[in-house]
Amino acid sequence: MDTEPSEAVFSALADPVRRQILDTLSEGPANVTALAAAFPISRPAVSRHLRKLKEAGLVDLRSPNRKDVYVLRLEALVTVDQWLQRYRRFWDRRLIELAGRFEAS
Repeated sequence: MDTEPSEAVFSALADPVRRQILDTLSEGPANVTALAAAFPISRPAVSRHLRKLKEAGLVDLRSPNRKDVYVLRLEALVTVDQWLQRYRRFWDRRLIELAGRFEAS
């Protein structure tokens, strides 16, 4: 698996509404109508956000019983998490160094 998220993923995650949609989908699949009810924007605007998330590989569209339902795709988020891991290690080292300085004084 590639550990470098695509520009499309970063672009999709840059928008706060799209991040909120992902948060909502983390609780389970939802259709556009249910998602739109949770936001102060139009249903077509929610659909545009979902399209961007789908293009980035962050959500999938499924059609059970002929009703379009969106589901979260964890694979793309795993890639982001792996990419962020190097920065977590950096901050962990910095915090350990800082704690050592406080203990020494």
